[in-house]
Amino acid sequence: MTPVERSGLGYAVAGFAVLSMGDAVVKSMAGDWPPYAVAVLRFAFGAMGLSVLLWRSEGPRAFVPQNPWLQVARGTCLALASVCFFSAIYIMPLAEAMAIAFLAPILTQILAGLLLGEKIKPKVYGISVIALVGVAIILRPNLALLGWGALLPLVSATFFALLMVSNRASAGQGSALSMQVFVAALSVPILVVVALTAKFSGEPSLDFGWPTWDVVARCAFVAVTASAAHWLAYIGTSRAGAAQVAPTIYVQMLVAVIMGWLFFDDVPDAYTLAGAGLIIAAGLYLWRDGLKPAAHRAKA
Repeated sequence: MTPVERSGLGYAVAGFAVLSMGDAVVKSMAGDWPPYAVAVLRFAFGAMGLSVLLWRSEGPRAFVPQNPWLQVARGTCLALASVCFFSAIYIMPLAEAMAIAFLAPILTQILAGLLLGEKIKPKVYGISVIALVGVAIILRPNLALLGWGALLPLVSATFFALLMVSNRASAGQGSALSMQVFVAALSVPILVVVALTAKFSGEPSLDFGWPTWDVVARCAFVAVTASAAHWLAYIGTSRAGAAQVAPTIYVQMLVAVIMGWLFFDDVPDAYTLAGAGLIIAAGLYLWRDGLKPAAHRAKA
């Protein structure tokens, strides 16, 4: 692994650790404001703050993307991944939702092959089956209790994997800051549509009003921490590659367990630990296997 790739992994580890802390703050708003409304406010704050920084540092030309549709795709992936995950942690323990979301690194490898033309080894598919078994172990008790809502982390993982792949595809098309502005700003209108659709659906449980000041403050806090986390993850992905960076997401499990235990009295049960163990082992195996060719080239 080159020094640039190692620095990329370091950026990604820091980013995912910070991101998990913000997730705990989001979970604290369950019952105060719906997750889709929280997502709108969080990304609106993030987009405004990042846009000011971009304007001051790079000027108006930085707001023109080289590939607009790719940036729309990134914004869509981030919006849908976030609203699905926020919804999941409202109804599930943070560690359980996080464990299922860990399928994202494995999905990233598969999708990077399909969408970016990277070579997929046959063993990837076999390891993916093992990871899916881990997901099934975690979901089995949750499906009985929560119904289809228990699948929200799985949907979120899929969109997050697509985000990682699209991050790699957009590398070199602008500064890290401009990439963050594009993804945050373009996710806002998508989230607004989702929130308004829910509000005016006629379903009383989906309606919502204006947020209280403490909800606004927590959304602002999440915006700052999450924007910093996604910026770090983007830097890591552009330096080390989507497949190499993907396993660093596992630092979130440790942070999620600590946060869930300290603030929500949630302790992972045997199902969660067993399923998460399979998913993490599968992801780490693929990650280690993917580094072997680079190691052999370095020795040569």
